[in-house]
Amino acid sequence: MSATAHAAFHPRANPWLIAAVVTMAPFMEVLDTTIVNVSLPHIAGSLSASYDDATWALTSYLVANGIVVPISGWFGRLLGRKPYFLLCVAMFTLCSFLCGIATSLDQLVVFRLMQGFFGGGLQPNQQSIVLDTFEPSQRGRAFSVVAFGIIFAPVLGPTLGGWLTDTWSWRWVFLINVPVGIIAFIAVAQLVEDPPWVKGDRARLIDIDYIGLSLIALGFGALQLMLDRGEDNDWFASPAIRIAALVSVASLIGAVCWLLLTDKPVVNLRVFADRNFAVGSVMVSGIGISLYSSMVIIPLLAQGWLGYTALLTGLASSPGAALMIVLIPLVARLVLPNVQTRWVIAFGFLLIGFSGLYASHLTPNIDFTTLAWIRAYQTIGLAFLFVPNSTMAYSTLPRRLNADATALYAMFRNIAGSMGISVATAMAANRLQTHRAYLATHLSPLDQPYDNLLAQYHHSLQALGYAGGAAGNAAMGLLNQTLNQQAAILAYSDVFMVSAVTAFAVIPLAFLFRPGIVGARRGG
Repeated sequence: MSATAHAAFHPRANPWLIAAVVTMAPFMEVLDTTIVNVSLPHIAGSLSASYDDATWALTSYLVANGIVVPISGWFGRLLGRKPYFLLCVAMFTLCSFLCGIATSLDQLVVFRLMQGFFGGGLQPNQQSIVLDTFEPSQRGRAFSVVAFGIIFAPVLGPTLGGWLTDTWSWRWVFLINVPVGIIAFIAVAQLVEDPPWVKGDRARLIDIDYIGLSLIALGFGALQLMLDRGEDNDWFASPAIRIAALVSVASLIGAVCWLLLTDKPVVNLRVFADRNFAVGSVMVSGIGISLYSSMVIIPLLAQGWLGYTALLTGLASSPGAALMIVLIPLVARLVLPNVQTRWVIAFGFLLIGFSGLYASHLTPNIDFTTLAWIRAYQTIGLAFLFVPNSTMAYSTLPRRLNADATALYAMFRNIAGSMGISVATAMAANRLQTHRAYLATHLSPLDQPYDNLLAQYHHSLQALGYAGGAAGNAAMGLLNQTLNQQAAILAYSDVFMVSAVTAFAVIPLAFLFRPGIVGARRGG
Protein backbone atom coordinates (compact mmCIF):
# COMPACT_ATOMS: atom_id res chain seq x y z
CA MET A 1 0.00 0.00 0.00
CA SER A 2 1.51 3.33 -1.06
CA ALA A 3 2.01 6.40 1.06
CA THR A 4 -0.51 8.21 -1.17
CA ALA A 5 -3.17 5.63 -0.38
CA HIS A 6 -2.41 5.96 3.29
CA ALA A 7 -2.75 9.70 3.19
CA ALA A 8 -6.05 9.45 1.28
CA PHE A 9 -7.82 7.65 4.13
CA HIS A 10 -9.96 9.84 6.38
CA PRO A 11 -12.41 8.25 8.82
CA ARG A 12 -16.02 9.33 8.40
CA ALA A 13 -16.46 9.99 12.12
CA ASN A 14 -14.70 12.67 14.15
CA PRO A 15 -11.19 11.33 14.97
CA TRP A 16 -11.36 12.62 18.56
CA LEU A 17 -14.66 10.85 19.11
CA ILE A 18 -13.09 7.65 17.76
CA ALA A 19 -10.14 8.03 20.14
CA ALA A 20 -12.53 8.50 23.06
CA VAL A 21 -14.73 5.47 22.34
CA VAL A 22 -11.84 3.07 21.65
CA THR A 23 -10.29 4.14 24.99
CA MET A 24 -13.37 3.15 27.01
CA ALA A 25 -12.80 -0.61 26.78
CA PRO A 26 -9.02 -0.57 27.47
CA PHE A 27 -9.77 1.71 30.42
CA MET A 28 -11.93 -1.08 31.86
CA GLU A 29 -9.26 -3.68 31.14
CA VAL A 30 -6.42 -1.74 32.78
CA LEU A 31 -8.70 -0.84 35.69
CA ASP A 32 -9.34 -4.54 36.25
CA THR A 33 -5.63 -5.21 36.79
CA THR A 34 -5.70 -3.15 40.02
CA ILE A 35 -9.31 -2.81 41.13
CA VAL A 36 -9.55 -6.48 42.21
CA ASN A 37 -6.54 -6.32 44.55
CA VAL A 38 -8.31 -4.52 47.38
CA SER A 39 -11.32 -6.87 47.13
CA LEU A 40 -9.43 -10.17 47.51
CA PRO A 41 -10.05 -10.59 51.28
CA HIS A 42 -13.79 -10.06 50.71
CA ILE A 43 -13.79 -12.44 47.73
CA ALA A 44 -12.03 -15.11 49.79
CA GLY A 45 -14.51 -14.78 52.66
CA SER A 46 -17.58 -14.70 50.43
CA LEU A 47 -16.55 -17.78 48.42
CA SER A 48 -15.24 -19.75 51.45
CA ALA A 49 -11.66 -19.79 50.20
CA SER A 50 -8.28 -18.87 51.65
CA TYR A 51 -6.66 -15.59 50.68
CA ASP A 52 -3.86 -17.48 48.91
CA ASP A 53 -6.37 -19.40 46.82
CA ALA A 54 -8.25 -16.18 46.04
CA THR A 55 -5.11 -14.67 44.50
CA TRP A 56 -5.54 -17.11 41.61
CA ALA A 57 -8.27 -14.74 40.45
CA LEU A 58 -5.41 -12.31 39.76
CA THR A 59 -2.91 -14.86 38.48
CA SER A 60 -5.30 -16.43 35.95
CA TYR A 61 -6.12 -13.01 34.49
CA LEU A 62 -2.47 -11.97 34.19
CA VAL A 63 -1.38 -15.26 32.61
CA ALA A 64 -4.09 -15.17 29.92
CA ASN A 65 -3.54 -11.46 29.31
CA GLY A 66 0.23 -11.91 29.00
CA ILE A 67 -0.19 -14.65 26.40
CA VAL A 68 -2.60 -12.73 24.18
CA VAL A 69 -1.07 -9.23 24.18
CA PRO A 70 1.98 -10.03 21.97
CA ILE A 71 -0.10 -11.93 19.39
CA SER A 72 -3.10 -9.57 19.34
CA GLY A 73 -1.84 -8.01 16.10
CA TRP A 74 -2.04 -11.41 14.40
CA PHE A 75 -5.59 -11.95 15.69
CA GLY A 76 -6.49 -8.56 14.23
CA ARG A 77 -5.13 -9.58 10.84
CA LEU A 78 -6.91 -12.93 11.00
CA LEU A 79 -10.37 -11.67 11.97
CA GLY A 80 -10.14 -8.05 10.84
CA ARG A 81 -9.11 -5.38 13.34
CA LYS A 82 -12.56 -3.90 13.96
CA PRO A 83 -14.34 -7.29 14.25
CA TYR A 84 -11.60 -8.54 16.61
CA PHE A 85 -11.81 -5.38 18.72
CA LEU A 86 -15.60 -5.71 18.94
CA LEU A 87 -15.25 -9.39 19.87
CA CYS A 88 -12.83 -8.49 22.66
CA VAL A 89 -15.13 -5.74 23.99
CA ALA A 90 -18.19 -8.01 23.91
CA MET A 91 -16.51 -11.01 25.53
CA PHE A 92 -14.67 -8.91 28.13
CA THR A 93 -18.02 -7.40 29.12
CA LEU A 94 -19.73 -10.81 29.24
CA CYS A 95 -16.90 -12.30 31.30
CA SER A 96 -17.09 -9.34 33.70
CA PHE A 97 -20.77 -10.13 34.24
CA LEU A 98 -19.97 -13.82 34.80
CA CYS A 99 -17.26 -12.90 37.33
CA GLY A 100 -19.78 -10.73 39.16
CA ILE A 101 -22.29 -13.58 39.55
CA ALA A 102 -19.75 -16.38 40.23
CA THR A 103 -20.80 -18.65 43.07
CA SER A 104 -17.48 -20.41 43.65
CA LEU A 105 -13.80 -19.62 43.42
CA ASP A 106 -13.34 -22.16 40.63
CA GLN A 107 -15.94 -20.34 38.54
CA LEU A 108 -14.34 -16.97 39.26
CA VAL A 109 -10.86 -18.18 38.24
CA VAL A 110 -12.18 -19.61 34.95
CA PHE A 111 -14.13 -16.44 34.13
CA ARG A 112 -11.12 -14.28 35.00
CA LEU A 113 -8.98 -16.44 32.70
CA MET A 114 -11.44 -15.76 29.88
CA GLN A 115 -11.59 -12.09 30.81
CA GLY A 116 -7.80 -11.81 30.58
CA PHE A 117 -7.76 -13.65 27.25
CA PHE A 118 -10.15 -11.21 25.57
CA GLY A 119 -8.86 -8.20 27.49
CA GLY A 120 -5.39 -8.77 26.04
CA GLY A 121 -6.55 -7.60 22.61
CA LEU A 122 -7.92 -4.24 23.76
CA GLN A 123 -4.84 -2.10 24.46
CA PRO A 124 -2.80 -2.94 21.32
CA ASN A 125 -5.78 -2.57 18.97
CA GLN A 126 -6.78 0.70 20.61
CA GLN A 127 -3.35 2.16 19.92
CA SER A 128 -3.32 0.75 16.39
CA ILE A 129 -6.69 2.39 15.65
CA VAL A 130 -5.46 5.72 17.01
CA LEU A 131 -2.28 5.53 14.91
CA ASP A 132 -4.27 4.95 11.72
CA THR A 133 -6.94 7.53 12.57
CA PHE A 134 -4.65 10.51 13.18
CA GLU A 135 -2.03 12.18 11.06
CA PRO A 136 1.50 12.07 12.55
CA SER A 137 1.33 15.76 13.51
CA GLN A 138 -1.75 15.12 15.70
CA ARG A 139 -0.63 11.94 17.40
CA GLY A 140 0.86 13.64 20.45
CA ARG A 141 -2.53 15.09 21.38
CA ALA A 142 -4.29 11.85 20.41
CA PHE A 143 -2.08 9.79 22.71
CA SER A 144 -3.11 12.05 25.59
CA VAL A 145 -6.56 10.42 25.26
CA VAL A 146 -4.95 6.96 25.19
CA ALA A 147 -2.91 7.86 28.28
CA PHE A 148 -6.12 8.49 30.20
CA GLY A 149 -6.91 4.78 29.99
CA ILE A 150 -3.40 3.43 30.43
CA ILE A 151 -2.10 5.62 33.27
CA PHE A 152 -5.17 7.01 35.04
CA ALA A 153 -6.99 3.66 35.28
CA PRO A 154 -4.45 1.84 37.52
CA VAL A 155 -4.30 4.88 39.80
CA LEU A 156 -8.10 5.00 40.09
CA GLY A 157 -8.41 1.22 40.58
CA PRO A 158 -7.62 0.90 44.31
CA THR A 159 -9.85 3.89 45.21
CA LEU A 160 -12.81 2.68 43.19
CA GLY A 161 -12.32 -0.93 44.27
CA GLY A 162 -12.18 0.05 47.94
CA TRP A 163 -15.30 2.19 47.68
CA LEU A 164 -17.33 -0.40 45.78
CA THR A 165 -16.31 -3.20 48.11
CA ASP A 166 -16.91 -1.25 51.33
CA THR A 167 -20.14 0.38 50.19
CA TRP A 168 -21.77 -2.34 48.08
CA SER A 169 -20.09 -5.69 47.39
CA TRP A 170 -16.97 -7.09 45.74
CA ARG A 171 -19.24 -8.25 42.90
CA TRP A 172 -19.69 -4.66 41.75
CA VAL A 173 -15.95 -4.52 41.03
CA PHE A 174 -16.82 -6.65 37.99
CA LEU A 175 -20.42 -5.66 37.32
CA ILE A 176 -19.49 -2.01 36.89
CA ASN A 177 -17.83 -3.00 33.60
CA VAL A 178 -21.10 -4.18 32.05
CA PRO A 179 -22.79 -0.83 31.22
CA VAL A 180 -19.47 0.68 30.12
CA GLY A 181 -18.79 -2.31 27.89
CA ILE A 182 -22.22 -2.16 26.25
CA ILE A 183 -21.81 1.56 25.50
CA ALA A 184 -18.28 0.99 24.17
CA PHE A 185 -19.43 -1.85 21.90
CA ILE A 186 -22.24 0.20 20.34
CA ALA A 187 -20.01 3.27 19.90
CA VAL A 188 -17.14 1.32 18.32
CA ALA A 189 -19.52 -0.50 15.97
CA GLN A 190 -20.93 2.82 14.77
CA LEU A 191 -17.78 4.96 14.56
CA VAL A 192 -14.68 2.83 13.92
CA GLU A 193 -13.72 1.56 10.47
CA ASP A 194 -10.73 -0.38 9.18
CA PRO A 195 -8.57 1.58 6.70
CA PRO A 196 -7.80 0.03 3.28
CA TRP A 197 -4.30 -1.18 4.20
CA VAL A 198 -5.68 -3.04 7.23
CA LYS A 199 -8.37 -4.72 5.13
CA GLY A 200 -5.70 -5.78 2.63
CA ASP A 201 -3.46 -7.30 5.30
CA ARG A 202 -5.72 -10.18 6.34
CA ALA A 203 -4.06 -13.38 7.52
CA ARG A 204 -5.40 -16.77 6.46
CA LEU A 205 -6.05 -19.82 8.62
CA ILE A 206 -3.63 -21.85 6.49
CA ASP A 207 -0.89 -19.36 7.41
CA ILE A 208 -1.14 -19.94 11.16
CA ASP A 209 2.31 -20.07 12.76
CA TYR A 210 1.53 -22.86 15.22
CA ILE A 211 5.11 -23.13 16.48
CA GLY A 212 5.40 -19.40 17.12
CA LEU A 213 1.98 -19.30 18.82
CA SER A 214 2.87 -22.25 21.06
CA LEU A 215 6.25 -20.87 22.11
CA ILE A 216 4.80 -17.43 22.88
CA ALA A 217 1.89 -18.86 24.86
CA LEU A 218 4.14 -21.17 26.87
CA GLY A 219 6.86 -18.56 27.43
CA PHE A 220 4.70 -15.65 28.53
CA GLY A 221 2.27 -17.83 30.44
CA ALA A 222 5.11 -19.30 32.51
CA LEU A 223 6.70 -15.85 32.95
CA GLN A 224 3.51 -14.26 34.29
CA LEU A 225 2.96 -17.26 36.57
CA MET A 226 6.47 -16.89 37.97
CA LEU A 227 6.15 -13.12 38.48
CA ASP A 228 2.74 -13.27 40.13
CA ARG A 229 3.30 -16.29 42.39
CA GLY A 230 7.02 -15.92 43.07
CA GLU A 231 6.76 -13.81 46.22
CA ASP A 232 4.15 -16.11 47.80
CA ASN A 233 6.22 -19.23 47.03
CA ASP A 234 9.60 -17.86 48.18
CA TRP A 235 10.81 -17.44 44.61
CA PHE A 236 13.48 -19.89 43.49
CA ALA A 237 13.28 -21.88 46.69
CA SER A 238 10.09 -23.28 45.17
CA PRO A 239 10.43 -26.08 42.58
CA ALA A 240 7.31 -24.78 40.79
CA ILE A 241 8.83 -21.31 40.35
CA ARG A 242 12.13 -22.79 39.14
CA ILE A 243 10.28 -24.90 36.55
CA ALA A 244 8.24 -21.88 35.43
CA ALA A 245 11.43 -19.83 35.04
CA LEU A 246 13.17 -22.52 32.98
CA VAL A 247 10.13 -23.04 30.77
CA SER A 248 9.79 -19.28 30.25
CA VAL A 249 13.44 -18.70 29.34
CA ALA A 250 13.66 -21.72 27.02
CA SER A 251 10.34 -20.93 25.29
CA LEU A 252 11.03 -17.21 24.80
CA ILE A 253 14.54 -17.81 23.44
CA GLY A 254 13.09 -20.43 21.11
CA ALA A 255 10.29 -18.01 20.11
CA VAL A 256 12.73 -15.23 19.21
CA CYS A 257 14.86 -17.57 17.07
CA TRP A 258 11.83 -19.04 15.34
CA LEU A 259 10.12 -15.69 14.67
CA LEU A 260 13.27 -14.31 13.10
CA LEU A 261 13.74 -17.34 10.83
CA THR A 262 10.24 -18.24 9.68
CA ASP A 263 8.69 -16.61 6.61
CA LYS A 264 5.29 -15.83 8.12
CA PRO A 265 5.78 -15.23 11.85
CA VAL A 266 2.84 -14.72 14.17
CA VAL A 267 4.66 -11.59 15.43
CA ASN A 268 7.02 -9.61 13.20
CA LEU A 269 10.10 -8.89 15.34
CA ARG A 270 11.62 -6.89 12.51
CA VAL A 271 9.80 -3.86 13.87
CA PHE A 272 12.79 -3.51 16.19
CA ALA A 273 14.92 -2.62 13.18
CA ASP A 274 13.32 0.81 13.52
CA ARG A 275 15.58 2.59 16.00
CA ASN A 276 12.92 4.87 17.49
CA PHE A 277 10.56 1.98 18.13
CA ALA A 278 13.31 -0.14 19.69
CA VAL A 279 14.34 2.68 22.03
CA GLY A 280 10.69 3.49 22.77
CA SER A 281 10.04 -0.11 23.78
CA VAL A 282 12.95 0.00 26.25
CA MET A 283 11.74 3.33 27.61
CA VAL A 284 8.14 2.16 28.02
CA SER A 285 9.52 -0.73 30.10
CA GLY A 286 10.96 1.88 32.46
CA ILE A 287 7.60 3.66 32.49
CA GLY A 288 5.81 0.40 33.28
CA ILE A 289 8.18 -0.36 36.15
CA SER A 290 7.71 3.13 37.63
CA LEU A 291 3.92 3.16 37.19
CA TYR A 292 3.05 -0.28 38.53
CA SER A 293 5.68 -0.65 41.27
CA SER A 294 4.80 2.72 42.84
CA MET A 295 1.11 1.88 42.45
CA VAL A 296 1.60 -1.24 44.60
CA ILE A 297 4.29 -0.15 47.07
CA ILE A 298 2.41 2.83 48.51
CA PRO A 299 -0.79 0.82 49.24
CA LEU A 300 1.32 -1.93 50.83
CA LEU A 301 2.98 0.64 53.07
CA ALA A 302 -0.24 2.46 53.92
CA GLN A 303 -2.42 -0.58 54.60
CA GLY A 304 0.23 -2.89 56.02
CA TRP A 305 2.08 -0.51 58.34
CA LEU A 306 0.26 2.81 58.65
CA GLY A 307 -3.18 1.38 59.41
CA TYR A 308 -5.01 2.88 56.40
CA THR A 309 -8.21 1.36 55.05
CA ALA A 310 -8.43 0.43 51.35
CA LEU A 311 -10.57 3.49 50.64
CA LEU A 312 -8.28 5.88 52.53
CA THR A 313 -5.28 4.41 50.73
CA GLY A 314 -6.99 5.02 47.41
CA LEU A 315 -7.84 8.59 48.39
CA ALA A 316 -4.13 9.23 48.97
CA SER A 317 -3.69 8.65 45.22
CA SER A 318 -6.50 11.02 44.25
CA PRO A 319 -4.42 14.26 44.08
CA GLY A 320 -1.95 12.51 41.79
CA ALA A 321 -4.77 11.30 39.55
CA ALA A 322 -6.19 14.82 39.35
CA LEU A 323 -2.76 16.21 38.44
CA MET A 324 -2.40 13.68 35.61
CA ILE A 325 -5.78 14.61 34.14
CA VAL A 326 -4.61 18.22 33.94
CA LEU A 327 -0.96 17.69 32.99
CA ILE A 328 -1.17 15.04 30.25
CA PRO A 329 -3.19 17.21 27.82
CA LEU A 330 -1.03 20.24 28.66
CA VAL A 331 2.15 18.34 27.89
CA ALA A 332 0.70 17.13 24.57
CA ARG A 333 -0.62 20.56 23.56
CA LEU A 334 1.99 22.98 24.90
CA VAL A 335 5.24 21.15 25.65
CA LEU A 336 5.67 18.66 22.78
CA PRO A 337 5.26 21.20 19.95
CA ASN A 338 7.89 23.47 21.47
CA VAL A 339 10.46 21.23 23.16
CA GLN A 340 12.45 18.40 21.59
CA THR A 341 10.73 15.17 22.66
CA ARG A 342 13.94 13.51 23.85
CA TRP A 343 14.37 16.27 26.42
CA VAL A 344 10.75 15.95 27.58
CA ILE A 345 11.22 12.20 28.18
CA ALA A 346 14.52 12.78 30.00
CA PHE A 347 12.82 15.42 32.16
CA GLY A 348 10.02 12.97 33.02
CA PHE A 349 12.43 10.35 34.29
CA LEU A 350 14.34 13.07 36.16
CA LEU A 351 11.12 13.96 38.00
CA ILE A 352 10.48 10.27 38.74
CA GLY A 353 14.00 10.05 40.19
CA PHE A 354 13.54 13.11 42.41
CA SER A 355 10.15 11.81 43.59
CA GLY A 356 11.89 8.58 44.64
CA LEU A 357 14.50 10.56 46.58
CA TYR A 358 11.74 12.53 48.31
CA ALA A 359 9.82 9.34 49.14
CA SER A 360 12.94 7.68 50.57
CA HIS A 361 12.81 10.04 53.57
CA LEU A 362 9.96 8.17 55.25
CA THR A 363 9.20 8.34 58.97
CA PRO A 364 6.92 6.12 61.09
CA ASN A 365 4.65 9.10 61.86
CA ILE A 366 4.12 10.12 58.22
CA ASP A 367 0.73 11.81 57.76
CA PHE A 368 -1.90 11.49 55.03
CA THR A 369 -0.95 14.74 53.30
CA THR A 370 2.71 13.78 52.97
CA LEU A 371 1.78 10.35 51.59
CA ALA A 372 -0.54 11.99 49.05
CA TRP A 373 2.25 14.35 47.98
CA ILE A 374 4.63 11.43 47.49
CA ARG A 375 2.14 9.84 45.09
CA ALA A 376 1.47 13.18 43.41
CA TYR A 377 5.17 13.80 42.74
CA GLN A 378 5.43 10.39 41.08
CA THR A 379 2.48 11.08 38.79
CA ILE A 380 3.88 14.44 37.69
CA GLY A 381 6.84 12.64 36.17
CA LEU A 382 4.60 10.08 34.45
CA ALA A 383 2.65 12.91 32.79
CA PHE A 384 5.83 13.84 30.90
CA LEU A 385 6.54 10.27 29.79
CA PHE A 386 3.69 8.29 28.29
CA VAL A 387 2.52 10.61 25.51
CA PRO A 388 6.01 11.77 24.40
CA ASN A 389 7.41 8.24 24.42
CA SER A 390 4.46 6.78 22.50
CA THR A 391 4.62 9.57 19.94
CA MET A 392 8.37 9.11 19.45
CA ALA A 393 8.22 5.30 19.34
CA TYR A 394 5.84 5.24 16.37
CA SER A 395 7.12 8.38 14.63
CA THR A 396 9.24 6.63 11.97
CA LEU A 397 7.50 3.25 11.80
CA PRO A 398 5.75 2.23 8.54
CA ARG A 399 1.98 1.93 8.94
CA ARG A 400 1.98 -1.68 7.74
CA LEU A 401 3.86 -2.59 10.97
CA ASN A 402 1.47 -0.80 13.35
CA ALA A 403 -0.41 -3.95 14.43
CA ASP A 404 2.70 -5.87 15.49
CA ALA A 405 4.33 -2.76 16.94
CA THR A 406 1.40 -1.84 19.20
CA ALA A 407 1.15 -5.45 20.45
CA LEU A 408 4.86 -5.58 21.31
CA TYR A 409 4.81 -2.10 22.84
CA ALA A 410 1.93 -3.06 25.16
CA MET A 411 3.71 -6.34 25.96
CA PHE A 412 6.88 -4.54 27.07
CA ARG A 413 4.89 -2.18 29.29
CA ASN A 414 2.84 -4.94 30.92
CA ILE A 415 5.70 -7.39 31.46
CA ALA A 416 7.93 -4.63 32.85
CA GLY A 417 5.10 -3.59 35.15
CA SER A 418 4.73 -7.14 36.46
CA MET A 419 8.49 -7.34 36.98
CA GLY A 420 8.49 -3.99 38.76
CA ILE A 421 5.79 -5.14 41.15
CA SER A 422 7.54 -8.45 41.85
CA VAL A 423 10.97 -6.90 42.40
CA ALA A 424 9.63 -4.07 44.56
CA THR A 425 7.59 -6.34 46.84
CA ALA A 426 10.41 -8.88 47.11
CA MET A 427 12.91 -6.14 47.93
CA ALA A 428 10.60 -4.66 50.56
CA ALA A 429 10.19 -8.06 52.25
CA ASN A 430 13.92 -8.80 52.12
CA ARG A 431 15.02 -5.38 53.39
CA LEU A 432 12.44 -5.55 56.19
CA GLN A 433 14.06 -8.72 57.51
CA THR A 434 17.53 -7.21 57.17
CA HIS A 435 16.62 -4.02 59.03
CA ARG A 436 14.74 -5.96 61.68
CA ALA A 437 17.77 -8.14 62.35
CA TYR A 438 19.94 -5.04 62.70
CA LEU A 439 17.49 -3.16 64.95
CA ALA A 440 16.99 -6.26 67.14
CA THR A 441 20.64 -6.02 68.21
CA HIS A 442 19.62 -2.94 70.22
CA LEU A 443 17.02 -4.86 72.25
CA SER A 444 19.27 -5.24 75.21
CA PRO A 445 19.03 -4.16 78.85
CA LEU A 446 22.35 -2.41 78.22
CA ASP A 447 20.70 -0.12 75.61
CA GLN A 448 19.27 2.96 77.33
CA PRO A 449 16.67 3.95 74.66
CA TYR A 450 15.34 0.37 74.77
CA ASP A 451 15.03 0.47 78.58
CA ASN A 452 13.32 3.87 78.48
CA LEU A 453 10.76 2.85 75.84
CA LEU A 454 10.01 -0.46 77.56
CA ALA A 455 9.49 1.33 80.88
CA GLN A 456 7.23 3.89 79.20
CA TYR A 457 5.05 1.17 77.69
CA HIS A 458 4.97 -0.73 81.00
CA HIS A 459 3.84 2.29 83.02
CA SER A 460 1.21 3.26 80.43
CA LEU A 461 -0.27 -0.23 80.43
CA GLN A 462 -0.33 -0.39 84.23
CA ALA A 463 -2.19 2.92 84.20
CA LEU A 464 -4.79 1.28 81.94
CA GLY A 465 -5.33 -1.48 84.51
CA TYR A 466 -2.93 -4.21 83.38
CA ALA A 467 -1.43 -6.35 86.15
CA GLY A 468 2.35 -6.53 86.58
CA GLY A 469 3.10 -9.66 84.54
CA ALA A 470 0.44 -8.90 81.92
CA ALA A 471 1.72 -5.35 81.60
CA GLY A 472 5.26 -6.65 81.01
CA ASN A 473 4.16 -9.07 78.30
CA ALA A 474 1.97 -6.47 76.61
CA ALA A 475 4.82 -3.93 76.73
CA MET A 476 7.12 -6.39 74.98
CA GLY A 477 4.42 -6.95 72.36
CA LEU A 478 4.11 -3.22 71.71
CA LEU A 479 7.89 -2.92 71.52
CA ASN A 480 8.05 -5.72 68.96
CA GLN A 481 5.30 -4.01 66.94
CA THR A 482 7.27 -0.75 66.98
CA LEU A 483 10.40 -2.62 65.91
CA ASN A 484 8.59 -4.18 62.95
CA GLN A 485 7.10 -0.86 61.88
CA GLN A 486 10.48 0.90 61.99
CA ALA A 487 12.08 -1.93 60.02
CA ALA A 488 9.28 -1.68 57.43
CA ILE A 489 9.69 2.09 57.09
CA LEU A 490 13.43 1.65 56.49
CA ALA A 491 12.73 -1.14 53.98
CA TYR A 492 10.29 0.95 51.93
CA SER A 493 12.73 3.86 52.05
CA ASP A 494 15.31 1.57 50.46
CA VAL A 495 12.84 0.57 47.73
CA PHE A 496 12.12 4.21 46.90
CA MET A 497 15.85 4.96 46.80
CA VAL A 498 16.47 2.11 44.36
CA SER A 499 13.57 3.33 42.19
CA ALA A 500 15.15 6.79 42.13
CA VAL A 501 18.54 5.44 41.06
CA THR A 502 16.84 3.31 38.37
CA ALA A 503 14.97 6.33 36.98
CA PHE A 504 18.17 8.40 36.86
CA ALA A 505 19.94 5.54 35.06
CA VAL A 506 17.28 5.47 32.32
CA ILE A 507 17.66 9.18 31.46
CA PRO A 508 20.63 8.81 29.03
CA LEU A 509 18.65 6.28 26.97
CA ALA A 510 16.23 9.04 25.95
CA PHE A 511 18.93 10.55 23.76
CA LEU A 512 19.16 7.38 21.67
CA PHE A 513 15.97 8.49 19.89
CA ARG A 514 16.60 9.96 16.45
CA PRO A 515 16.33 13.73 16.78
CA GLY A 516 14.04 15.72 14.53
CA ILE A 517 10.40 16.58 14.08
CA VAL A 518 8.07 14.10 15.76
CA GLY A 519 5.65 12.65 13.27
CA ALA A 520 8.01 12.59 10.28
CA ARG A 521 7.70 9.11 8.84
CA ARG A 522 8.48 6.95 5.91
CA GLY A 523 5.80 5.80 3.58
CA GLY A 524 4.83 2.35 4.50
